[in-house]
Formats: sequence, structure tokens, C-alpha cells
Amino acid sequence: QVQLVESGGGLVQPGGSLRLSCAASGSIFMINVMGWYRQAPGKQRELVATITNGGSTNYADSVKGRFTIPRDNAKNTVSLEMNSLKPEDTAVYYCNADYHLGGNSWGQGTQVTVSS
Repeated sequence: QVQLVESGGGLVQPGGSLRLSCAASGSIFMINVMGWYRQAPGKQRELVATITNGGSTNYADSVKGRFTIPRDNAKNTVSLEMNSLKPEDTAVYYCNADYHLGGNSWGQGTQVTVSS
């Protein structure tokens, strides 16, 4: 099993930037893909960005060009660098790790609020 701990959420003004971090521990060898998802009030959880062990990335259309997902395999961390933030980016952001043989782990979530 893999444990994930997020950090870095908070309040930011529109147009601002924020960096989220996720630290993985436990059975790291099980991890294939890591990613970030978000859930806004009254909405379903949605994919934000993912990155494979090999560094291939995938982004939701709504964040392309604004967000990046760097991953440090040596430190077992994945981050989400968010720029040009919009009020519609407000959500609880969750770190996710998908395993090679199926299954996954989720972090506890961190709140991001974009408001003036």
C-alpha cells in the first residue's frame, strides 16, 4: 500500500500562482502513474493532470498551458504548479497514485480557493 500526503493549498487571488506537493511513502514500487484530481462543491471529482513513471503527462483541457505536473522519482514526490489561477479552479485537490497491477491510493485532499 502507498500513503500520500498533500501540502500547499490555500487562498490565492485570480491570476496568482500556487504549488501543491504530494509525498508518497510505503510500497513505492507499486506506483505506475501519479496524478492530481480535484472536486469542486456540488461537482464530481475530475482529472487535472497525470504523469507516468517515464514522464509522459496528460492534462485536462481546462488547465493546459497553466498547470504543470513535475515528478521527482528519487524523492517520491509529485507536484502541481498552478499559474494564472481562475475562480473556477477552486476545489479540493487530491493526489492519486495508480498501481502497476491495478488499484490506487488517494491523499486526504488540500483546499485551493481562488478569490479576490
